Amino acid sequence: MKKIAITQSNYIPWKGYFDLINEVDIFVLYDDVQFTRRDWRNRNIIKTAEGLKWLTIPVKMKGKYLQKIDETIVSDSNWGAKHWRTIKQFYQSAKFFNLYCDIFENFYRTTNEPNLSFINYELIKVICKLLNINTEIRWSSEFSHCEGKTERLIGICKSLDATTYISGPAAKNYFDCNFALRSGINVKWIDYSSYPVYQQLFPPFEHQVSVLDLLFNEGPHAKKFMKSFH
Repeated sequence: MKKIAITQSNYIPWKGYFDLINEVDIFVLYDDVQFTRRDWRNRNIIKTAEGLKWLTIPVKMKGKYLQKIDETIVSDSNWGAKHWRTIKQFYQSAKFFNLYCDIFENFYRTTNEPNLSFINYELIKVICKLLNINTEIRWSSEFSHCEGKTERLIGICKSLDATTYISGPAAKNYFDCNFALRSGINVKWIDYSSYPVYQQLFPPFEHQVSVLDLLFNEGPHAKKFMKSFH
């Protein structure tokens, strides 16, 4: 039994993204597909005293339909220092901020990686380590292409000898479950509802924020507020 998830890389994703990673044996970053503007690829949300705030990595755009995620390049080399100043400003009073401060400050102040996919990958790896998630991470570009959205995903699953494909519920809009079953791949939808509430700065509580919020507020107890560790 081998479980696989395949999804685009996100910038400092929310806790549900890491539950998905923790649910599978291999997590495939699906980054050789079109980059979408105003999406989670290069931005995410944090809590602030003024309300929710987007942190966005500025990127160069080639054209509306031509650019893949793994071709997307940062347009401002100082983005990391700017993001860290904002993160520190609003989370330095969080209970466990000092526990992780050096780890994230080192990344944000020293990264000179121009490629968005690799920035996302490196941060995902850092956060997985903090959460003790040991799932193997691969890239979709390693595998041969098949025509069709479902066909491509199932092709990757079969290349990895997977028996089960796990995905977020949004994929129900386009994923052909019957084709997957005919191909010998079971399909499971992860449940992102009914997460427990934790100690969070700046009420009201908001689930749909970067996992940094959970880490800085709950520290080593963060896994208690996720679903895949129970």
